[in-house]
Amino acid sequence: MHTLTLQPLIALIAGILILFVPRLLNYIVALYLIIIGILGLVRI
Repeated sequence: MHTLTLQPLIALIAGILILFVPRLLNYIVALYLIIIGILGLVRI
């Protein structure tokens, strides 16, 4: 999967999780940033 197609998918999943469990916002944002950072470094 290409990074450009993976980012919107991760964002969509994170957005849905935040809607259903708002208290997870900090963890979801942190995980999103870590995943995007790793993908950027690896350039998948």
